[in-house]
Amino acid sequence: MIKSKRGRFIFWLVLLSLFCSAIVVGVAVGPIVIPFSDTVVSIGKKLGVLSQTMEATQFEVVINEVRLPRVLVALFVGSGLAVAGVAMQGLFRNPLVEPGYIGVSSGAALGAVSALFFGWTKWSHWMLPLSAFVGAMFVMVVILAVWQTSRHKSIAMLLLLGIGINSFFSAIMNVLVATSKNEQELRGIIYWLQGGLDARTWEHVQLVALPILLGILGLTWFSRELDMLLLGEEQALSSGVDIKKVRTFVLLLAAFMTGTAVAVSGIIGFVGLIIPHMFRLLLGPRHRSLFLASAFGGATFLIGADLVSRMILQPITLQVGVVSALIGAPLFIFLLLTSHKGVRS
Repeated sequence: MIKSKRGRFIFWLVLLSLFCSAIVVGVAVGPIVIPFSDTVVSIGKKLGVLSQTMEATQFEVVINEVRLPRVLVALFVGSGLAVAGVAMQGLFRNPLVEPGYIGVSSGAALGAVSALFFGWTKWSHWMLPLSAFVGAMFVMVVILAVWQTSRHKSIAMLLLLGIGINSFFSAIMNVLVATSKNEQELRGIIYWLQGGLDARTWEHVQLVALPILLGILGLTWFSRELDMLLLGEEQALSSGVDIKKVRTFVLLLAAFMTGTAVAVSGIIGFVGLIIPHMFRLLLGPRHRSLFLASAFGGATFLIGADLVSRMILQPITLQVGVVSALIGAPLFIFLLLTSHKGVRS
């Protein structure tokens, strides 16, 4: 764990440098490689940092209409999933928990798969993200309602409810996949379940940006309470923490962010697991630092994974969820082994 002020300064400097570099490289690199100077100028003009009177580059349309929206969607989705992961790990006091464990992702997946299976997307292309978001919120409301009415209101019971919901919804999705009417419908369902950022536009950026930013700010507001919960419920109560209120709000905010992210990207795993786990090892358990670091780290990771998905098997494009798992799973195993190094059973 980094303890010195100098070490933390270097950490934040490196993280922010990687974040900015990921945005530029993610926009510049593709089937057509765009000079970094043109990329920086076009991004600066689009975001209002540079003057609009500057001469337009020949790649400005490609940057503004194709690559920059895709990179920004990856940025917000990665940030949202990672920050939600921090909140869930703090709430459950378990570094191996991610947002999907409480059933939100499976609810979003079932909503999206239902939209594809029943043809709701013919009415509007927004029916897919809308159905996914409604599914995620429905699951969260159901789980909270069942948890509140159960005899055992422990946090472990909440996790078990989420696991049960995941299994049940996965079974329903398997039935829908098995009974798909045609190959195109089946391909659409599978592609969405694998997670992807293809053909994302500025409308998708607008859809995901504000909810993710508000969610990050909301969860950061509860940083002190989550720090207290890490010390145990008795310690938190003695420090004036309203445990029931904190749990409810944190769960709803984490579910809201996860549902929003999944609605525009599909199922993308490991971002909400390895990023918080890695930064917890580096920065310690304080949530204010973890939320901020994970927001930048999750964005950087997913932008990088999306870049790999576009370039590694050109002209074939892999789904970003597949690449995230291919990178995330070995990295997570490595983190587990190094964090437990020297521990004897």
